[in-house]
Amino acid sequence: MTETNSTTPAPQQKPKKKESLLGNLLLNIVIPTLVLTKLSGDEWLGTKWALVVALAFPLGYGLRDLIRSGKVNFFSALGIISILLTGGISLLELDPEYIAIKEAAIPGLLGIATVASLYTRWPLVKTLLYNDQILDTSKISRSLASNGNQGAFERTLQQASWMIAGSFFLSSVLNYVLAKVIMQSPPGTEAFNEELGKMTALSYPVIALPATIILMLVLFFLFSRIGKLTGLKLEEVMIAQ
Repeated sequence: MTETNSTTPAPQQKPKKKESLLGNLLLNIVIPTLVLTKLSGDEWLGTKWALVVALAFPLGYGLRDLIRSGKVNFFSALGIISILLTGGISLLELDPEYIAIKEAAIPGLLGIATVASLYTRWPLVKTLLYNDQILDTSKISRSLASNGNQGAFERTLQQASWMIAGSFFLSSVLNYVLAKVIMQSPPGTEAFNEELGKMTALSYPVIALPATIILMLVLFFLFSRIGKLTGLKLEEVMIAQ
């Protein structure tokens, strides 16, 4: 009797789809800005419906991200909460001061969380920068151990964490100033919606861009320290994308 062996190839894991930067900008900034500034008049959607429609785009984008990832991401969840707070404050026609406070509170909380995470087993710097999706952490750990530089590298991660926290605190201040300067009209008016749209449009060049530059500098610092402490070149520890 002849025995036949059938080998079933292991299912290959589907590569993770990269987020579209254009789609991100369109759904989170461009479309909400256009709706708020151009469609808030009574001849179009009106102030309340324009606000609801404008916030639906970033809210839907955030929920889609949560569903696709299959897990609750702290940053995505905080972004959704921020959108809901903006909608609640605006629809309830609360004082615009609350918008400024909310705008400052979200990145401020992220900064506090980054610092607080240093005293846990899961520092946020490892979630953001030092993880297996970006770096070959196993190879880095082995090289650090062989060179006796684990302690020095832990101090490097702490320094990087404080830099990241600093970028969040800077965003908090810039958010508050931007909201205070722009949001002058009472909620429930067309002028309020236009100001909210203007603030949304300016949030990228005024806030997101400086924070991104700081994050890139932190990455450069981290990669430079990894090279010095391990003796490995960057291409030896980077995960091929």
